[in-house]
Amino acid sequence: MADSAAQSSLISSTSSSTSVTSSSASSTRAAGGGCVGGSSHCPCAAVQELLFWRDVKKSAVAFGASLVLLLSLATLSAVTVVAHVALALLSVTISLRVYKAVVQALQKSEEGHPFKAYLDLDVTLSPETFQAHAAVVAQHLNRGLQLLIHLFLVEDLVDSLELALTMWLMTYVGAVFNGITLLILADILAFTLPPLYEKYEVQINHYMSLIRHQTKDLMAKIQAKLPGLAKKKPE
Repeated sequence: MADSAAQSSLISSTSSSTSVTSSSASSTRAAGGGCVGGSSHCPCAAVQELLFWRDVKKSAVAFGASLVLLLSLATLSAVTVVAHVALALLSVTISLRVYKAVVQALQKSEEGHPFKAYLDLDVTLSPETFQAHAAVVAQHLNRGLQLLIHLFLVEDLVDSLELALTMWLMTYVGAVFNGITLLILADILAFTLPPLYEKYEVQINHYMSLIRHQTKDLMAKIQAKLPGLAKKKPE
């Protein structure tokens, strides 16, 4: 009897510790995700699903629409593009509204407004939601300001030199491509690189690690040869 009681006590303690561990892990994942209400309602998760082509139809529609919009902006002015998009959308909605009204008048039916379900949706932004998003935006702005101060006031010479090298390369990129062309290329890469990275993740991480190590070694050698600019060791 004593042995069975000890075994049951051991099993219960093990199960309780397992449940506590799993709950803490789930809370950590929720906190790390940064989205309230689950990953299904997170905008970042929705964008990730589009970029990784989880749903081929949705990703194809998003990619095609964004690419057409950017190509339109490359050939026409922004005002013209916005006006044509608004006119196209209004042409569809007004035509459908008139068609439904005519059908209801001829058939003497009471189907109601064709967009009734969408008109009844609650699209208002609550003060709590607005404050939550404002807090997230303020957090990102603060991090961005700290990063700018860190880079442009040369808190770390290596980071500032890397930024200078990147900006120098961007001058050559800007001489070849304009802003809208870079946006088009970024849109194409955003919908093509994530699936490729997911497929060849091990190989890409291996080569990126090699490049990172070589860059760090090179910058460390340069920094060691510059007097008085070596990194301060933490006290």
